[in-house]
Amino acid sequence: MKPYSEMTAGELSAELEMLKTQYKKVQALGMHLDMSRGKPCQEQLDLSMGMMDVLDSASDLTCEDGTDCRNYGQLTGIEEARVLLGDMMENNPKDIIIYGNSSLNVMFDTLSRAWTHGVMGNTPWCRQPGVKFLCPVPGYDRHFAITEYFGIEMIPVPMTPTGPDMDIVERLVREDSTIKGIWCVPKYSNPQGISYSDETVRRFARLEPAAPDFRIFWDNAYGMHHLYDHRQDYLIEILAECKRAGNPDMVYKFASTSKITFPGSGIAALATSPNNMEDFLTYLRHQTIGHDKVNQLRHVRFFKDIHGMVEHMRRHADIIRPKFEAVEGIFERDLGELQVGTWTCPLGGYFIMFDSLPGCAKDIVALAKKAGVVMTPAGATWPYGKDPNDSNIRIAPTYPSLADLTTAMDIFTICVRISSARKLLAEKQA
Repeated sequence: MKPYSEMTAGELSAELEMLKTQYKKVQALGMHLDMSRGKPCQEQLDLSMGMMDVLDSASDLTCEDGTDCRNYGQLTGIEEARVLLGDMMENNPKDIIIYGNSSLNVMFDTLSRAWTHGVMGNTPWCRQPGVKFLCPVPGYDRHFAITEYFGIEMIPVPMTPTGPDMDIVERLVREDSTIKGIWCVPKYSNPQGISYSDETVRRFARLEPAAPDFRIFWDNAYGMHHLYDHRQDYLIEILAECKRAGNPDMVYKFASTSKITFPGSGIAALATSPNNMEDFLTYLRHQTIGHDKVNQLRHVRFFKDIHGMVEHMRRHADIIRPKFEAVEGIFERDLGELQVGTWTCPLGGYFIMFDSLPGCAKDIVALAKKAGVVMTPAGATWPYGKDPNDSNIRIAPTYPSLADLTTAMDIFTICVRISSARKLLAEKQA
C-alpha cells in the first residue's frame, strides 16, 4: 500500500470507511486491557518466588559481620547487600546506601531534602527564587511529577539518539544558576529505550554549572534489563567519570531491584560521592534507624552474587523479548509502508516509543481506549503533560500476555491509521 500522504482524497475516504468497519469489529471483541504502566507480568514475578523460601523461622538471620537483621541498626544497609547492589551498579559498596523498595521514593526524598534543607550547606531551594530543572523529552512522567509537586519550573531538553542535546544542557547550566538539576534515565531510557553514548556521559561529567548545588539525578533503572545476550547497550560509569573530570559530587545515582524481583518489595540504592554520602546521612540519622534488613538479606541469599542476578535477568529477557518483537513486527506489518508514524526498536528496558503524525496522539489513545485498550496518556512523556506536537505515545509491552498484546497492537494500529487518515483527509479537503 502506498503512503497515506500520497493518496487522493477519494482514496483516503475509501480507506477510512474500511478502517471504521475494522474498528467496529475489534470493539466487538470486548477487550479490557490496561497497559498504561510498565509492569512486570505474572511470569516475571514468578521467577522470584524462590525468595519466599530462602528465609524461614529456622533461618540464621545474622550477617557476616555479626549484625542481627531482625534488630535496629546498619543505617546504610547490610554489607552483603551493598556489595550485591554495588556490583549491579558498578560502584564501590562504600559509596552506596541501601533503602526500601522504591528508588522513586529515594528520588522524592532527595529532592525534598534539597528543597527544605539545601545541598551540602547551600541555601535550601525553597528559599531561592525561580528554581528550575532540566527535563529531557520525551521522558519519564514520574520524574516530572516530582518536580511539578514542588513547584519547580521544568525546562524541556530534546533527546537525540545519543541522549539529551548536550549543547543545550551545557549552555543552560553554565548560564543559569537557578537550574538545580536534570533528570536522566541513561540506559534504555523511558520511553525511547536508547542509551547515552560515551561522549554524552563524558560531557555530563564535565559540566560547568553556575549553581554550586546543581545535581544530576541519574536514574539507572534499567541497567540490567537487556533483551538480548549478544546485542546489548553499555554505559560508561558516571561517578568514576565525574571523579576523573574533577566533579566528584555532581551526581546522585539511583537504582533498584523493582523490576528484577518484586516491585512492591524490592530494595533500592543510591550511589554517590563520599561528600554527598555524608550529606545524606545527616538527614537519614533523623529519618530512620535503618531500612528493612531482613529483605536485604533475602535478596542476598536468593541471588548469592551478581552472577546469579545476571542469570535471573536472562530469564526475564526470555519472557519479554517475544513481546517487544511482536510489537515491532505488527508495527512494521501494518504501518511500515504508510508513513504515518515512527517507533523505536530498543535492545532493553521496558518501553517502545511511538511517534504519530503531529496532532494525532491524543486521538489515537482515545480511540484505543474506546476499543478496550488503555495506553499511557498522550502527553505524559512531557512536563505538565503537554506534548507540543501531540505525537508521542509510550508503549508498555511487558504486562499483557503475548496473545492479549498481539490483539491490543492490532487494535492500536487500526487506531493509528484511522486518526492519520482523518487528519490527512481533512488537510486535503481544506
